[in-house]
Amino acid sequence: MNLPFIEIIEWFEKDPNLLMWQFPQPEADIKNGAKLVVRESEKAVLLNEGKLADVFDAGTHTLTTENIPFLTKLKGWKYGFQGPFKADVYYFSVKQFVNLKWGTPAPVILPDKKFGQVRLRAFGSYSLRISDPSKFFREYAGTFPYLFVHELQNKLRDYIAPKFGEVLAQAQIQVLDIAGNLSALNEKIRPLIQPYFDAFGIDVTEFTVSSVTLPDDVAKHFDTVTNMNMVGDMDAYLKFNQAAAIGQQGTALNDAAQQGAAMAYMMSAMNAPKPESKPAEKQDDLEARLKQLKALHDNGLIDAEEYKAKKAEILAKL
Repeated sequence: MNLPFIEIIEWFEKDPNLLMWQFPQPEADIKNGAKLVVRESEKAVLLNEGKLADVFDAGTHTLTTENIPFLTKLKGWKYGFQGPFKADVYYFSVKQFVNLKWGTPAPVILPDKKFGQVRLRAFGSYSLRISDPSKFFREYAGTFPYLFVHELQNKLRDYIAPKFGEVLAQAQIQVLDIAGNLSALNEKIRPLIQPYFDAFGIDVTEFTVSSVTLPDDVAKHFDTVTNMNMVGDMDAYLKFNQAAAIGQQGTALNDAAQQGAAMAYMMSAMNAPKPESKPAEKQDDLEARLKQLKALHDNGLIDAEEYKAKKAEILAKL
């Protein structure tokens, strides 16, 4: 029984996550002069005897020996140049695939001038599109009948993590710069990541670092610097830190007398007369004392009643 020749080759994309799809290969041959339909956001690749022969952009293409040179080289030609032929046809979705997730499954070691070698974790997202279907086919997709973006994402996730660490080291980006300015970091990293994707025929249209988890010691230092920048009265802040250190030492030694001395020192620092200043500065001093009082209560150095009474006294002065 002779099967009819294939006259129209086309792909109706039914799944938005599909990256590549192979046109079914029935026993029937492709008719010489058949129409190859490639829609916007698609590209098609033809293989002859396992070799990539041509790439087709959006449009309707007539497959004849006049405009497809490789057809004249087909073996087993039974009907001259007007006969049917066999070829493998693959369609690729070249639209943008957005919001793909990446992360570092293990901590990335980053050299830092201030902290030495730091282990950190990072998470984010990226967007990509197939920019070179022939390279993507050769270097990644192979001859699978179809390929979903989730399969690519899972493989690239393990690929991105070590490259992310390499890029950070090459760019000499310091730890506190990562934590303090993710937007600038994104602009620096994307062009440095792109060369690693070029090998697969993929264009990274967006690369985002959404969060960075710092080691506890580094995070504590960063919080301390931030808090210092927020303090208006540095003298009171230093007195408070000195008193807190005495209190912590007393707790470690279980020395009640030393804790009492620390609390007395703190209270005297808070109640010490302030130099005359403008009304706005006095209000700032009172707000700082409220913060110090809250810290005393949180550290267990004054009870709830003492905290409530002292807070009311300070608020009455605002």
